This record gives sequence, structure tokens and C-alpha cells, in this order.
Amino acid sequence: MIFFLSILSIYVFFIIFQAKISRKRKQTSMAGNIISEGCDLQIDTESLFSVDPYLQPYEKEIKRRFAAFKETLKLFDEAEGGIDNVSLGYKTFGFHVQPDNGIEWLEWAPGAKRVFLRGDFNNWEKQEHAFQKQDFGRWKLTLPPTKDGKCMIKHKSLVKLVIETENGELVDRLSPWATYVVSTTVPVFDQCFWNPPQSEKYVFKHPHPPKPNRVRIYETHVGISSWEGKVASYKYFAYEVIPRIAKLGYNCIQLMAIMEHAYYASFGYQVTSFYAASSRFGNPEELKELVDVAHSYGITVLLDIVHSHASQNTVDGLNQFDGTTSCYFHDGGRGTHELWNSRLFNYTAFEVLRFLLSNLRWWIEEYHFDGYRFDGVTSMIFHTHGMGHSFSGHYDEYFGMNTDTEALNYLTISNYMLHKLYPFVITIGEEVSGMPALCRPVEDGGNGFDYRLAMAVPDMWIKLLKTTLDENWNMGHIVHTLTNTRYGEKVIAYTESHDQALVGDKTIAFWLMDKEMYTSMSIFSPPSLIIDRGIALHKMLRLLTFALGGQGYLNFMGNEFGHPEWLDFPRKGNDESYHYARRQWNLVDDENLKYKFLNNFDKAMMELEENYNWLDDASSYVSRKDEGDKVIVFERRNDLVFIFNFHGTKSYTNYKIGVQYPGVYKIVLDSDSAEFGGHKRLDANTEYHTFPETFDERENHMYVYIPSRTVFVLHKKQ
Repeated sequence: MIFFLSILSIYVFFIIFQAKISRKRKQTSMAGNIISEGCDLQIDTESLFSVDPYLQPYEKEIKRRFAAFKETLKLFDEAEGGIDNVSLGYKTFGFHVQPDNGIEWLEWAPGAKRVFLRGDFNNWEKQEHAFQKQDFGRWKLTLPPTKDGKCMIKHKSLVKLVIETENGELVDRLSPWATYVVSTTVPVFDQCFWNPPQSEKYVFKHPHPPKPNRVRIYETHVGISSWEGKVASYKYFAYEVIPRIAKLGYNCIQLMAIMEHAYYASFGYQVTSFYAASSRFGNPEELKELVDVAHSYGITVLLDIVHSHASQNTVDGLNQFDGTTSCYFHDGGRGTHELWNSRLFNYTAFEVLRFLLSNLRWWIEEYHFDGYRFDGVTSMIFHTHGMGHSFSGHYDEYFGMNTDTEALNYLTISNYMLHKLYPFVITIGEEVSGMPALCRPVEDGGNGFDYRLAMAVPDMWIKLLKTTLDENWNMGHIVHTLTNTRYGEKVIAYTESHDQALVGDKTIAFWLMDKEMYTSMSIFSPPSLIIDRGIALHKMLRLLTFALGGQGYLNFMGNEFGHPEWLDFPRKGNDESYHYARRQWNLVDDENLKYKFLNNFDKAMMELEENYNWLDDASSYVSRKDEGDKVIVFERRNDLVFIFNFHGTKSYTNYKIGVQYPGVYKIVLDSDSAEFGGHKRLDANTEYHTFPETFDERENHMYVYIPSRTVFVLHKKQ
């Protein structure tokens, strides 16, 4: 029944807009190319099934979803000449200063009775400047220039929309298309009319970097990036933090909490203004400068985009914008996420699609972002939002009645549009259910993401650290979790992200070392078994995840050096303290503290991957996962051998391991090296020779010395 209803809703949606919109098609070369190709697309299920044969019984539903995707493209074509025109809504909606300094302002508020503009420019008079009602729920205001030819609304002055609801109530609202909002004397945001003179506009100096085929992502938050107890700025981040990231060797930055959010402690996940760069950290020109500085280092910059839900705020949010409970959202229960206390978008409404698709293009066109990490994908694509669902992996769970195919269609359209328009774009889905084909090309019947996050991996590490002593860790379980990914779909692995660092939890470093970090991290401190174990395992967990977990890697800011304590934003519960909303760079910069060892190892991992490119090679073979010895051995990219000994006390001499390719191998990374806080038990000059005898299902073998709680990497000499 739900499949029939989904088809019917799309059909009705198409017919309504086809009947309503009779304007002549606008033609642009870009739109024409996308639409003609999109409408002519034929699904290649054979390619999809060759990668995952278990999808074949669901071919009918896969083709239905693909047909819905094509129908939406066709709708855009019929309505406005293509997705390119539809997705440039930011050029029409909101305010636009004309060449003569007049203002054209357009809003979509279908439930409003009347719409007004008030602000500094008219002494906040509520009904002095009225919008004129247009077709399709639109409202337009034209403000001429002043007598001396200037813009009637001055740069940086404050404005608000006033909506007269159907019951006659006048309510303040912010334009959904506001590009800059600020909080002044009260904890409510006003729209700041951002129209700087040409001399104050930032001019980009560096192009988008080429799309990397191996992503090493540094997940970060501008506000907490300073060591001081304050909100850090775009400027600070650009010139103090980005050089650190570049020095470590990361090639991508993922910026969180950029889309404006009234509640700082929401970590940016309760968005109130989707087109506004957060004013807490500076102004729009300063964010542009930050992105440009990253590009000067060749670093790709990804935005954490939140299209899964929106804040419940009304006065400074999108909720009840036109005085109704629908507008941009579903009405009733479907429009509310009870657990997150937020509103859920109606992904079938034409103007909602325009708003969201234009938002994706806005951040690229205006700020030169290079791609997106889509937040809350699991919540979007299931009617239950993934809550209380264990996801056994049975394919009926993905192709049954619980799947919200309208939201999934929006994500497919988004990925298709982004990759067709911007060859440098990277898209990542925060998706935990394992939705098949999420990261397969749209043309194959997939949803078009480049990567998904391997969210089971950090959950595994935290669970092990909470519940199981490392001498009882199951090597097979660890390897299975790291390698249990969908064939042909790329994943980004990580040991911990911001989620594991939040208040109430602990970072991996803190799980390993806890209070000892306050007393025993000095290089002059007496030996500590807890610190020694913690530093050793911290390095091993990270490299194992990095080397075996996927085709990309992610680290949250500060965790590379074992940042102590949790992360907590100022709020009533902590007396508005900034003590935990900062990054203590002083710890890693102090040569007398052991944090530098973890930082050095992180840098060495990045350099190793940069030199040997294993993320770009899907092949890996785990030849040993010995439960008794606590040893894991695997090969990647044919000429790299990773050897892990998780045993807490046992070192192994002349330990026999299998390798596929004969030759002479040498150590290229050793966690037991002195520069990484190790015990120097391995000789970097040792050469390891293979013997032509099968072992561990490999055609050759060699003998190695493996110290306890150590990982080292061998490379075959050419």
C-alpha cells in the first residue's frame, strides 16, 4: 500500500504543478545538459546486481525509485526549464539589491494573509512596507533607492519580516533566505542586511582543489578551536588551526556548526537559518577567507549540511514561517521528530525542494565549499527515523514500508545534481542502517553518495573499552567489524568523532588513561603502566582503523594527540562554562608532555598513506587474526604488510607470517619508535626476507619479531 501511495503522491504532485505552471521554459546550457541527460537516463541494474546479487529480488522497487527520481527531474524541466534553474532559487528569493540600489525581495509564504518588512530603516514600523501577493504563495516587495541614489536599507542594519496569519495575528519572522543573522541585546536573532561595499567583499584567490581520491578528514568546529575559554573566530581558525591541520597531513577539513543555530550547545544540529554563516565566529567575508586559506594549502573543505530536520524555533527559525504548521514541513506527526524536538521537511513540495537544492548550491557558489557530509541520513530515509531499530541486515528492511522513499529521492536528486554540476564535489552520508546502493551511482539505481560513514567502528571501540579488558578482545570480531562493508561502496572509517567526545562519554584517550592523564603525562613522571598501555593502544586502534576500515579516514579535532576530557558547550547545566568547549593545544605543544608522541604518530600515519596510497586501493587480505597470540596481520596494496600484536605482555621472536609477494621488506612505520613514545624494541634497518612456502593461505612467508602492544608496517622494496 505504501508503495502505491508513494507513486500516487508523486503523480499528483507532478500533475498539480504541470497544470499550475505554464510559463515558458528558461533555457541554460547547463540545465539543458542535465535535464536531457537525466530524462534520457536508463537504469543499469545489471551493473548494480553484479556488485550485489542479493538486490535482484528487489529490482521492481529499485526501478520504481529510479522512475520517481526521473519524474522529479521531468517536473523541474516542465516547470522552470530544469534543475539548474530550480536550484538557483537564492538568486531570486530573499532580498536582492539592484544595480540602481533598489531592492527586490521575494518570499514564499502560502499560508500568510499579508506580509510586511520592518527594521532599522523604517523605525520598526510593522505595516509601513507591505509585500504584494503573487501567484503560487509568493510575496514580493520592491523598495526604490533613496533620493540620493543610495540603498534604502543600510549595510548591517537589522530587519525582520512580519507575517499576518489567517487569524489576524502579526508575528515576527526571519527570511528563510537570510544570509546573515545576529543576536543583539536579547537571545533572539535578527536578520542583518549584509550588503558590503565592493571594497569589503572578500575576493577568492585560490581555486577548488581537485577532488581527492583518498580522503583524510579532519572533523572540526570553529567555535571550540581556541585554547581559551571563548568562542573562537573564523580568522583564528584560518591562521592558527588550518596550518596545524596541513602540517599533520590531512587533505580534507569537515566544518561543523556553520549553518546558523540559535542554540550554541546544539553543536549546530538545530539549524535556524540555512543560508546564514554563523555570526558567532565572524561575518560572511571572514568565512570565505577561511575556506580560501584552506584551499591555499590544497585542502578540500566539506560542510556539515543539516537537511534532515530543522529547529522548532519560530521567531528566528523556519518553523511556522507563514503562520501555519506546514509550509516547509510536513503537517501533523510526520512533520515532527519527537526525540530531537525538531521539524521534518516535506521533500515532495516543489518550493521545499527548491529551498534545499538551492541551499546546496549556495554554500558552493558563495563560499566555495567543496562538498558535504549529510547529517542524519538514517533519520531521513526511515519513517521510524531508525529509532528502536536494530537493523538485522535483511534486505526487506530497506525495501519495505518503513523506508521513506520521498526523502531518499531527495538525496538521490541532490547527489545527481551536485556531481553533474561540480566535478570536485564529495558527498558523505551519515547512515548507520547500511542502506544498499547508497554509495552507488544514480545511473545504476543507487543514491549517488561518494562515501558513507562506518559508524559501527567507533561504537565497537567504545563498547570494548567500556566492557572488556584488552587481553580478552576478540581479534576476529574486531576484523569483522572493520571489514564488514558493502562491496563496491566506499566508507570512511574512524575510531571516534565528535559524538564520542560529547559530555557524558569519554574520548578514547580518556577511556584508556582517565585521571592518570592529569598526573602522569609528563616525560619526567615516574613510569605508569596505565599511561604506557594507553599510549600504545591509542596508536594501534587508530592505525588499525585507518589501514583496514575503509577507503577514507576521519579524526575529530584534538583527538589526534589524545585530547583529555569530554566536550561540553556552555549551557545552564554547567553555569555557561567554556572550560570544556575548547581545544588545549598547549598540551601537544609542550615538549615536556607525552601528548606529542600521539600527535607525532598521527602525522606519521598521514605521511604513510600519502606516500603509499592504500586508501585508493580496495584490496586487502587479512591472513592472521590469532585469538591466543592476539595478533592481526594483513596486506594492503600488495606491498604493505601491517602487523599488530595486541597482547599486553607477550612479545614474539621469529613469528611466522604469510605474505603473498616475495621479496625483501623493510619497516616504514613502527609504533614502538622513540618519537612515538615507544620502547625502541625494533630496528628500523632490519631487512625481512621471504621464503617460497605457503603459509596462512599466502604463497610466501617470513619471520618477524613482534613486541607486545606494538604495530609496525613493512613495505616491499622494489
